[in-house]
Amino acid sequence: MRSMLFVPGDSPRKFEKASEGKADALIIDLEDSVVAEKKPEARGLTLAMLKRRPGPHLLYVRVNALETGMTLTDLAAVMPGRPDGIVLPKSQGGDDVRQVATWLEALEAASGLTVGATRIVCVATETASAIFGLGSYKGCSPRLAGLMWGAEDLSASLGATEKASGGVFHSPYRLARDLCLMAAAAADVAPIDTVYTDIDNLAGLEAETRAARRNGFSAKALIHPKHVDIVNAAFEPTEAERIWAKKVIAAFASNPNSGTLRLDGQMIDKPHLRAAKKILGQP
Repeated sequence: MRSMLFVPGDSPRKFEKASEGKADALIIDLEDSVVAEKKPEARGLTLAMLKRRPGPHLLYVRVNALETGMTLTDLAAVMPGRPDGIVLPKSQGGDDVRQVATWLEALEAASGLTVGATRIVCVATETASAIFGLGSYKGCSPRLAGLMWGAEDLSASLGATEKASGGVFHSPYRLARDLCLMAAAAADVAPIDTVYTDIDNLAGLEAETRAARRNGFSAKALIHPKHVDIVNAAFEPTEAERIWAKKVIAAFASNPNSGTLRLDGQMIDKPHLRAAKKILGQP
């Protein structure tokens, strides 16, 4: 999964538009993109969108945060539509995942779904306190599929006046990004980069996405359909990377009892083999 495109939960038109693109996942949003008075209507519309499934995309639903008291109502409304996963905003740590997992288990059973099938992705850096919970995601639930970092709400939590300048995040946001990446790696789930908000700056989007992939992120959240193809391409291995990966795998296949090898004048070991398999999508 490389691209996760947000779609407002109260806009079937935008859902249809998004479904025509090549995003790996669509996140139907019941949180920030839906005003309070329209949330009941949006739940019904979201259920209808889930049941439509017009394309091959994975379908996630971003519910409202636990602190709002609306999370369970959101889940009960959409689970009959069999979403592939739930995005939990403003998550504080592993305990929040366990709470949502408990609700999902009951709702899956009530809807005749396979218990445990619905995945959870947490937006894990939206408050200052959430940063201190990043280490608690490891082992919290087999449902956990990814950790996404976000800067917009974090800015409000910090009382900051600016997140970035010259296309570069200021240090508090770089810290949140890096810690989220490490927390995801520790928990063995997908690290997901935040949205790019300068809609028409496609060169900036590509540069940011390539930097995210270089650092270890495996996917990016998106807020506009025209970002999808750029992000998908940026997460694809280059031809040089593919050639290197094939050579590493072939070298170890020819020397199965060796822990280290010499390849093109460089020493390689088992971490290089794991990296090569990851590039080629091999287990």
